[in-house]
Amino acid sequence: MWKKTKVADETATGQAGIKKKSKVPGVMITQFIEELPEGKTTPDFTRKPIALTIQEGKFGFFKAIVMGDPTPTVTWSRAKGEIIFHPDVCLQRYDEASNEHFLEFPKVTPEDADTYKCFATNEYGRAVCTAVLNVIEVGFSKAKELQKIQGEDATGFRKKLKTRNPDGTREEKTMDDKEKVWEILLSADKKDYEKICFDYGISDFRGMLKKLTEMKKEREEEIAQFISHIRTLKPVEVKDNDSATIELDMDLLDSGSKIYLYKDGVMVPFSKEESEEIKHNLKQVGKKYVFTIKNLSKEDAGLYSVDVEGVNVFSTDFKVPEVDFAVKIQEVKAEEREDALFQCVLTAPMSEIKWYGKSALLTNNEKHEITVSEDKLIHKLIVRDCLPLDAGIYAAVAGIKSCNAWLVVEADKDPAKKAKKGARKTTIAGAGNDEELMKIAKEQQARYQKEMEEKIGKRKKRVRAGPLVPETVIGVHLTTCSSSDPGVHFHAGLSDCKAIIGEAAELECKVSSEDCEGIWYKDGDEIQSSENVSISKEGCFHRLKINKVTEENAGKYKFEADGRKTESEIVVEDPPRFDTEDLEEFKKPVTVKKGHKATYKLSYIGREPIKVQWYLEGEELSSEGNVNIDTSDGTSRLLLMKLQRKDSGEIKLKLKNEFGTIEAVSQLNVLDKPTPPMGPLEIVEASSSVIDFKWRPPKDSGGCKIQNYILERNQVGRNTWKKLGPIGPEAKYRDSDVDHGRRYCYRIRVETEMGTSELMETEDIQAGTKAYPGPPSAPKVASAFKDCINLTWSPPSDTGGTNILGYNLEKRKKGSNLWGQVNPPNEIIKGKGCAVKDVVEGMEYEFRVSAINGSGSGEFSTPSEFVFARDPKKPPGKVLDLKVTDSTYTTLSLSWNKPKDIKGVEDEAKGYFVEIRPAENTDWDRCNSNAITMTSYTVKGMKSLAMYWVRVIATNDGGEGEPQELDNYILAMPPPVRPRFTDTKSKSFMIVRAGNSARFTINFEASPWPEVVWLKDGVPVSKKVTISNAEGTSQLLIPSAERTDTGIYTIIVKNVVGQETASIEIRVTDEPKPPGPVELDENVPGTVTISWTASPDEKRDDRLHYMVTKRDSVKRTWHTVADRIFNNKFTACNILPGREYQFRVYAKNDMGSSKPSESAKWLIPAKKEKFIVNMPESKACDLQCPPKFLVPLKMHTAPQGYECYMTCAVKGDPTPHVTWLRNNISLNTNTNYFISNTCGVCSMLILRVGSKDMGEYKVVAENPLGRVESSTKLTVRE
Repeated sequence: MWKKTKVADETATGQAGIKKKSKVPGVMITQFIEELPEGKTTPDFTRKPIALTIQEGKFGFFKAIVMGDPTPTVTWSRAKGEIIFHPDVCLQRYDEASNEHFLEFPKVTPEDADTYKCFATNEYGRAVCTAVLNVIEVGFSKAKELQKIQGEDATGFRKKLKTRNPDGTREEKTMDDKEKVWEILLSADKKDYEKICFDYGISDFRGMLKKLTEMKKEREEEIAQFISHIRTLKPVEVKDNDSATIELDMDLLDSGSKIYLYKDGVMVPFSKEESEEIKHNLKQVGKKYVFTIKNLSKEDAGLYSVDVEGVNVFSTDFKVPEVDFAVKIQEVKAEEREDALFQCVLTAPMSEIKWYGKSALLTNNEKHEITVSEDKLIHKLIVRDCLPLDAGIYAAVAGIKSCNAWLVVEADKDPAKKAKKGARKTTIAGAGNDEELMKIAKEQQARYQKEMEEKIGKRKKRVRAGPLVPETVIGVHLTTCSSSDPGVHFHAGLSDCKAIIGEAAELECKVSSEDCEGIWYKDGDEIQSSENVSISKEGCFHRLKINKVTEENAGKYKFEADGRKTESEIVVEDPPRFDTEDLEEFKKPVTVKKGHKATYKLSYIGREPIKVQWYLEGEELSSEGNVNIDTSDGTSRLLLMKLQRKDSGEIKLKLKNEFGTIEAVSQLNVLDKPTPPMGPLEIVEASSSVIDFKWRPPKDSGGCKIQNYILERNQVGRNTWKKLGPIGPEAKYRDSDVDHGRRYCYRIRVETEMGTSELMETEDIQAGTKAYPGPPSAPKVASAFKDCINLTWSPPSDTGGTNILGYNLEKRKKGSNLWGQVNPPNEIIKGKGCAVKDVVEGMEYEFRVSAINGSGSGEFSTPSEFVFARDPKKPPGKVLDLKVTDSTYTTLSLSWNKPKDIKGVEDEAKGYFVEIRPAENTDWDRCNSNAITMTSYTVKGMKSLAMYWVRVIATNDGGEGEPQELDNYILAMPPPVRPRFTDTKSKSFMIVRAGNSARFTINFEASPWPEVVWLKDGVPVSKKVTISNAEGTSQLLIPSAERTDTGIYTIIVKNVVGQETASIEIRVTDEPKPPGPVELDENVPGTVTISWTASPDEKRDDRLHYMVTKRDSVKRTWHTVADRIFNNKFTACNILPGREYQFRVYAKNDMGSSKPSESAKWLIPAKKEKFIVNMPESKACDLQCPPKFLVPLKMHTAPQGYECYMTCAVKGDPTPHVTWLRNNISLNTNTNYFISNTCGVCSMLILRVGSKDMGEYKVVAENPLGRVESSTKLTVRE
């Protein structure tokens, strides 16, 4: 076997990397944690690998020595690619004697030249260093030539594969082994390369890997043309239904790509729908493709290949072993919580077979145990701890043969255990016929061996045709010589032998003739019998025995007879060994007292160096403190001083050298005083005359047997302790010397041969407290008659610390508030049940019970259910008109009518139970744990599309009636619904800008789940379009739409009921390109004909049209004169001479308009006439006027201390002179007032108004033409 390894040069996930320097140059250390625990270190190199330059074909190696605590793990990697570990390529080895790690190259090749990294890693860090391997290429290499030849063969095979018919199919011819092996290797796991090469005779492993890598790259490029991703390639797997499957997951770039299946190079027809007539079937679920081969036979063996559009994507070799079932598995009936055993016998040995449980492949785990006999003929499956869920069909598959049987699990019928998990059972159902199976297996084994001998004999006669030549046999059982050949031959050759110094060793071979004599050789020298070596012959067997092996006996041995010879090798080993008597003495347990010492001593022999290690409870010991280890002259001694109780445990001595490891184990028991007893205290009884209590033994008895418990008692309130004396080894005490009502405390100690423990003091215990019992359980009605009602109940969990003496029982009629005692007051009920006879027929009663102890009667229980005093009822009949009213993929709604009430035969139903049973099971599952009173029910939690049987059972006080089943099984699915689109306003036209995505979603309802197909212009949509289907909806998505995506898209929703279609026109367009040059022409006076070259988008867009705008030299603005023009010409009217015109033409579509194409300026000259202007006479204007107020003064009221602002407006020409007056006194020269006049607006500001400012204010405006005035009053409020 070979494997690949790759070490990533990274810090461990989630760990901080702290870089450190090493004492060895070129080593980089990364520490994973900030602080190392005491005594722990990161890895480091004491010797790192050094660079190596070596000649091609030579043996090369890197060597490293590492250190660290814990011991680091060493791995290797290379810069280019991965290291392939194979005996012919590269090996990793560790020498325990020298603690050296090696990376070895048996024969260095130029491909090995690279930079190699060595990693030493433990949980605290990692050290890494590099080394370079340089390879010197020399001379002519046979290996290279062989690789070249095989490479040419591989390349030729790939060319053969590419030779196909025009439709992509292969040429009709059977493949030979040379073609098969490369196709198998291309799809095989790397771990299987070595076996495949051995089966097909490929000897150059390196050359195969190199060429296979080139072929894989070439195939990946071919596959990429049709497949975006391929994964989960499963080889042929035989199922339990006489079929085999090939599975692969792949994403096809085009869903319409053709898929072909070939067997040994010949195309195999297959169907995409389930059909009994066609042997091969292809089922596609999403991206998973499953090929099924039905009705398996030996002819189905061969190389199966899957091609997509003429490219091979996967190949697998299906081998059919010659095996069948001599004894098939049988039906097993097991009880709940019992184990079940299936067993079968094969006609030929197989190391393993496949087991299926309810169509699921089973593996060896806690639930299922799979075993096989030594002769590999008897195979067993044990189903542990059977539960009702485990019931079903189980199958065994061997090669292409299969057998199956039922496992029936019988549930526990006990109603008391219905809600509880029963006890685990130790019996195995289905066992008991082992002797018969062994007998059949021996017969099959004998028959199989006979058939194999006949086949080998035929093969011998077929192979050997020439003269007899000497041959060497090394450890084989059958040779290839003919039975008619003269001379002798070997039936069994010598086998290599490992011998231990001082023990015996024997070599044996078997020849074909009893009269044959032979000679033994060692390393070429003949061997004679001696005191230590004996040579014997017994019939056809020749033996060489060495009585006591020494190192001189190691070497190569040969036996030669009649020109034939067989060879083997004896390897002498000297592992560490113990003396038998010393070992038996060492195993005896050692018992010492605390503080004393213990000594262990054991002698051994073996080749040095021997590593000696002592362990105590798995922890290695070293000579320090109270531990002394002395090893010399084949003896090791361990001395443990000042021992403590915690030092008790397993003592182990471990010896190790280059030949092996041996261990010796003993026990150490250190005696000490016991620990105190353990609480909590359990009070059994605390009455007026006795206190009875228990406690737990000490956690550690000190290694000794408990002799006594010593008790002391203290009456609470006193200072004295009374010694009660040793009471024996039992952890309980009954104190009868107590006073009623007193409280007592106890001290308890443990006594052993090592002394007395510390004390445990109990809590206070009172003697004779009145503790009433708790309530019993509610009475249950066992049976009811017209003159008697039988009741039962359970005792209370709280007895009040004393025994229960009896019970009181009370009854009450329904509707009454009064309880009456059933039993007489002086006669308590001793048992846990009662027959109540004081009842009136037809009345309804409830009952309650109380417990009585030495303190008195406790609380009453909760009342029982109401029960009629009448004879038992008859169970009801079957329900009527059971039918399904609705169903979904997970639920089922039922309805029914009440059963008929036939007096004396079938009484009225009080409730109903609904039960379902999956079609593959035999047991019914109850859906409602409590009976329902309604005549309808909805079953939930069903499996989608699963088949179920359904029934309803009516029940009343008399029990359950007969079940009523539906006539047919039910499928968990909604009622059939013809597909229908549910969108009320669905689009029928959509415009999308080129480059944007187009998305259209449509909702529908249909049952069962329909098939949804999208078409574009009547053909399936291209692979560019993404279709997403969910429950009740489908979405079409065109990412980055192009003009070629324009078309009518149709969705077809189809199921078994019918189909429905809907269409939408999607137009992908963009803003149009502008039209070409614009030309103007006057064909009719007063008009202009505008013509232009069509826009480049006119041919691609049938909805494109044009718009014309106009501008003249008078208005200077553009306005539309024509729109929605679908040709390239337009005539504009009302063109006036003398005005300059210009026109623009726009191309328009659904997305908008293009940039304009402008025409040249157009002008029709006008005839010029002389223009005369008559100027009117002008008159002088007199603007003078007297003053006039445009805005007069307003009344003002201002708060005292605030400002006041007065304004008015006046006009006049010439400008009038304005005077402000208060109480007829001029204010123009008063500095307390701010007066201004700006363009006739006159204003006055009083900063702080006071009472002195109150009065009449007047503004006078005058000019030479007149005088005018305006007045107002100012009021100041406080």
